[in-house]
Amino acid sequence: QVQLVESGGGLVQPGGSLRLSCAASGSIFSIAAMGWYRQAPGKQRELVATITNGGSTSYAVSVKGRFTISRDNAKNTVDLQMNSLKAEDTAAYYCNAYIGRTLYWGQGTQVTVSS
Repeated sequence: QVQLVESGGGLVQPGGSLRLSCAASGSIFSIAAMGWYRQAPGKQRELVATITNGGSTSYAVSVKGRFTISRDNAKNTVDLQMNSLKAEDTAAYYCNAYIGRTLYWGQGTQVTVSS
């Protein structure tokens, strides 16, 4: 069994920063791509950022230049550093990981940007 557990969400003022972390545990030989998605109330889940096991990254246009994704292959973790947060970044954030031929998801962590 594989589990992904996110942490680091919370309430932050506009312009502030948060760092999300996601740790994968269980029967893991290697992890291919890892990523972060988000889902705001009444909206579809959308891609935020992804990172390959080689370190190649991609970002949604809306977060490029403000968010940074990183991973530690030895620890099976993926982080999302979020700077210059805006109200429209408010959402539940989910990490995922391709392990073998299966895509696993975490349970999500809430990020609320509000003054």
